[in-house]
Formats: sequence, structure tokens, C-alpha cells
Amino acid sequence: MEKVNDYRIGKGTSLSDLTRQMEHVGFQATHISQAIELVKRMREEKCMIILTFTANMAATGLRSIFAKMCEKKLVDMVITTGGSIDHDLIRCYKPYLMGDFQMDDTQLHKKGINRLGNVLVPNDRYILLEEKMQKIFADIYKGRKLVSPSELIFEIGKTVKDQNSFLYWCTKNGIPVFSPGITDSAIGLQTYFFKQDHMDFCIDVTADMKKLADIVLNAEKTGGIILGGGISKHHALGVNLVRDGFDYAVYVTTSSPWDGSLSGARPTEAKSWGKIKERGKYVTVDCDATIAFPLIISGFL
Repeated sequence: MEKVNDYRIGKGTSLSDLTRQMEHVGFQATHISQAIELVKRMREEKCMIILTFTANMAATGLRSIFAKMCEKKLVDMVITTGGSIDHDLIRCYKPYLMGDFQMDDTQLHKKGINRLGNVLVPNDRYILLEEKMQKIFADIYKGRKLVSPSELIFEIGKTVKDQNSFLYWCTKNGIPVFSPGITDSAIGLQTYFFKQDHMDFCIDVTADMKKLADIVLNAEKTGGIILGGGISKHHALGVNLVRDGFDYAVYVTTSSPWDGSLSGARPTEAKSWGKIKERGKYVTVDCDATIAFPLIISGFL
């Protein structure tokens, strides 16, 4: 057994120095170090890497890290929620604002400001989204009446120029973005509005299932970088059932496993379903992704 080491921090200590020291520090610092090594191993073994995250994360500064990973082609596929597409598109044009977890939400509502933790999203951001999405829907409708979520996301990505956007880089680099619950979002609401005058327009959420399964089935090995839980996490794990599970998985979560929820479920539970191989390697980092993920990616890079 290795001994526990103290941090050695002084003038000139770099982030890479810090992440290298984490291996023998203990607690979640050690798990962050293990996550860095597992991501390195995924890359060294040429795994097809699936990155999953939830909408709240795209509303934070993590957005540019997702974009950088897609720019550098460090991931081969993104699976996320519809709200992530909302936030990424809006932030291409207008910023979100910093608030506080303890703000007066009644007063915020009166001022037309929505709160996501300590991130504030004024209503005018959703007015902007409506303008953008109604034009995108109209352009798509000229050529076809049926579109899959990944096709819609690709069309959205073609309209943005912001290099801090993961949609921009996924579209530019041909990285597919899957969002099985895309209608559970502001984009879903805009779809409802568009369909009032275009009843034959449809987002077919089943259309991506074969495309997604074919990509995963053709991979020699797969690795998952799974931030948070929900439908993003479940869809990535579920599709890997068709190939007897992930070879590697890194979880970053703040959820507990004790209520039986998928969001809090540990990789060992996924093995019982065949979503991670019996001999698959994994690590769980119990930490807010806005803290842990920058450290993991910095250490990896």
C-alpha cells in the first residue's frame, strides 16, 4: 500500500503539478487522479469516447470545456439534454449572469429573471431563442417535414459562429450530438409553437436509435465520460447494452445511490445490467462537475 502524501503547494505551482499530486492525497482528490488516468487510457486504446452532460452544466463555464474537447476531437459523440442545446445556442449571442443561491426568487420573477442555482437567465434570452429557432424550423420545413433530433441539432450548429460553443465544433468536426429528450426543453416549446401553423412538421425521437446503435456496434472499444445523470447518462449506458457494455467509464456526480435512481447509480450497478462490461474499468468522482471536470481535463491535457 502507498502512503498518504501531503500537498506541496508554493509559488509557481501549476495546475498540472497539482493534479499530479492528487493520486495519493486521499478522498475525491485520489478519484480525480484515477479519472485522469482512465481518460488517458481510453485515448491510448483508441476507444470511441462518449461525453454526456446535462443542461445545467451548459449554463455554466463548463460550456467552453465541452467546446474545447470537441474542437480537439477528444470525444467521438455527445449525448445531452434538450436544455443543453437551448443554453449553448442562447449563449452564442447573449451571456448568462452570476447571481446567488439565496436570492429572492419572487422578486426575480417580477423582474423577468430565471434562476439556475446561482446562474441567472433573463427572459429576453428566451425571446432571442424563439427568433432563432423559428427561423431554423422554417428553413428546415422548406425541404422536409420530418427531422431527427441529431439532424435538427446539426442544423442549429450550422447557424452559430461562437467558438465557445460545443454545437459549433460538433457541427464543424462531424461529431454527432444525440438528444433523446430534446422536446423537454425550450426548443420543445418552440416546436409546439411552430406546429400550430405547420401540423405536419415532426421531430422523430426514434429516428436516431439506429444511427446511434450502429456507431456503438462498430466501435472496437467504448469509453464513457458521464457527467451528472438523467436521460443523458441512461441513453449512453443503454445503447452500450447492444455491445455488452462500456469498456471504460468515468462518472462525475453529486447524486446518492441510496434511492435507486439512475442519476446516483454507481458503475457497479451498471455491470449488473450489462451496461458496463464485467471486466470494465471505472471510477466515480463524487463532486460538482464545475469543480472536478476542469481538473480532470487539465490533468489529461
